[in-house]
Amino acid sequence: MKICILGFGAVGKGVVKAISLKNDRFKEKYGLDLKVVAVTDTSGAAISNKGLDLDLLLEIKEKTGKVSNYPGYGVSGMSNMQVLENAEYDCLVEVTPTDICNGEPAKTHILKAFEDKRDVVTSNKGPLALYFKELNESAMNNGVQFKFEASVGGAMPIINFAHETLSSCDIDSIVGILNGTTNYILSRMAKEGSSYEQILKESQELGIAETNPAQDVEGIDAACKTVILANSLIGRDVSYKDVEVIGISKITPESISLAKNEGYLIKLIGEVSGDVLEVSPRLVREGSPFAVDGTLNVATLKTDLAEDVTVVGKGAGPLETASAILSDIISIYKIKQCNG
Repeated sequence: MKICILGFGAVGKGVVKAISLKNDRFKEKYGLDLKVVAVTDTSGAAISNKGLDLDLLLEIKEKTGKVSNYPGYGVSGMSNMQVLENAEYDCLVEVTPTDICNGEPAKTHILKAFEDKRDVVTSNKGPLALYFKELNESAMNNGVQFKFEASVGGAMPIINFAHETLSSCDIDSIVGILNGTTNYILSRMAKEGSSYEQILKESQELGIAETNPAQDVEGIDAACKTVILANSLIGRDVSYKDVEVIGISKITPESISLAKNEGYLIKLIGEVSGDVLEVSPRLVREGSPFAVDGTLNVATLKTDLAEDVTVVGKGAGPLETASAILSDIISIYKIKQCNG
């Protein structure tokens, strides 16, 4: 299977590293041979329909910061759309930066791939949180696969788990911690009694929080994920603008201490149930499934047949996110094998 990767930041590099590590195993276990035929970043592209040398690609990016410096196959200034026109690929991996205002340029990339009858795997929350129905309908109309496990919870298995393992069940509600950065900050505040500002600063120094942390701490990232779960697992037709969102920036050490004295923790919780579509700080009981530390994500799915099912996993990290992307690619390959 030939892969085109748009975006070569942390996640894109994680996907290439994971393929380099696991491709022999995929060949042995599934008969699946993955070839990365195109990669883009802001400098341009590296494109070879015979497949790029993955270790060399990572080395070039590490040393020069530009995939366009890949010897013989680097093209300076080549746009993502030009790559989609010229590359001979089977599956697009769309991992460009998320834009929650308009979902671009990822939305255009995904629709272009669908129109060209290519499958798509993405971790990009922007287009999914804004245009889920349009994207899903385009994939179905063009007879291609559209997978996005990595868009919610990194390595936490939830979307495919719900569709496949819980396929006999109707899902009534989903409640969860869907952002690792805020969970890390609140966990540290609870353990140390430190201020939000101090822990945020340390989180930024460690690379857990972004230089501009607004998407995480104001609940925007968790709200996008809540929308994706509402649409993909419960069949709602909602977008980011429909979510009631309150972040964690006003949480004080005093409020956390008061909660702890009563046996509770404060966590940023996303909920989809009935008419509720909300992200907000809430009290959770110590010892409950939601009392997870660090960057872990957790979600409980309330079902009709299996009752409550809880999943936990690391919510961020290049290889963790790549694991979900590769699971989607393997799933697409298996579907194609079954369909002949």
